[in-house]
Amino acid sequence: MADKKKTKKIILTFLFVAFSAGVIIATAINEFSDNKNAAELNDVNLNGWLIIPAVLCFLVMIILEYAKYVLMIRTSTKPGAFTTKEVWKLAFRTVMLGRYYDKITPAAIGGQPAQILQMRRTGNIPNGVATAIPILSMISTQVAFLAVAIPCFLFAGIGSKSPVLLATAWFGLLFYAFWPVIVLGTMFFPKPTAKFINFIVKIFARLKIIKNRDEAVKKVEKEVSDYAKNIKMITKKPLVSGGIFIMSLISNTLMSSIPFFVLKAFGGDIDFFECFLLSISVEAAVYFIPTPGNSGAAEGTFYIVFSRLSTGYVFWAMMLWRVFSYYIYIIVGPLIHLSMHLEKKKGKKSVSKK
Repeated sequence: MADKKKTKKIILTFLFVAFSAGVIIATAINEFSDNKNAAELNDVNLNGWLIIPAVLCFLVMIILEYAKYVLMIRTSTKPGAFTTKEVWKLAFRTVMLGRYYDKITPAAIGGQPAQILQMRRTGNIPNGVATAIPILSMISTQVAFLAVAIPCFLFAGIGSKSPVLLATAWFGLLFYAFWPVIVLGTMFFPKPTAKFINFIVKIFARLKIIKNRDEAVKKVEKEVSDYAKNIKMITKKPLVSGGIFIMSLISNTLMSSIPFFVLKAFGGDIDFFECFLLSISVEAAVYFIPTPGNSGAAEGTFYIVFSRLSTGYVFWAMMLWRVFSYYIYIIVGPLIHLSMHLEKKKGKKSVSKK
């Protein structure tokens, strides 16, 4: 039995690595196969120093995402549950794994489940809290994006330049607003939400998907209650909830600023606000596209932004932008899984020696 389990684990690990590699290769072929008109890299007149602020925007954005998790974990768990090193390590892995699964699953449906699972594995975080923190992080990001996008769309006058893009962006904002509304319903109406989930559990039980209905119902009731309590606890602390929102606001702003520096690095002629507005519009427009990491749609619509470059430079600018917005996550994700596997293996060896 032990040999069978070991073999099964090796096969699953191999399939996971193969799947990750397949996603990277397939996406790269899809995005960068049409490079006939791309300039030779040696001929590109690159303003390299402008890549530095793009990198800084990305790094600060990621650090703010880690800080959000650290703040919520510290607020939601008992003092001493984690050391400073442990809480930052957990925040790093949770954020990056969430981004990784967002990028490889259609419509980004895999990020939050992966983050919830990662937080539950620690053993120091109750299930309801482990569920609430990733969801609250996602909601804060979406609300912050709405706070940036809506004023831009209302007052910037992009409709006169690209009414189709503006209409699609407004439609995308409806998807951004969907989950915040659902979560607010869970916060303020936990009992009706629990009853609804219990109804779903009963259906699954009748379909024989769930074996012990009563046990599953009790578990759901407890987790929904813990989840609602934890979100209320965080939102009732103005410094914590305000800090989370401000970090999300800055994070969204920085991410949407990266295309400007990429464009300028390749000699693009566009001012910051116009580029920022287009970036926000495109990000909203592709949100509901059900492809892994919005692959294909993202490049097609972001061409509106990068069309300020000469034809030969567009390919390289698009590639650099996708490194920041996509490829870095699907490369780091499997590396985190590998490091966790090695840590687990090392832990087993140390226990066996004792």
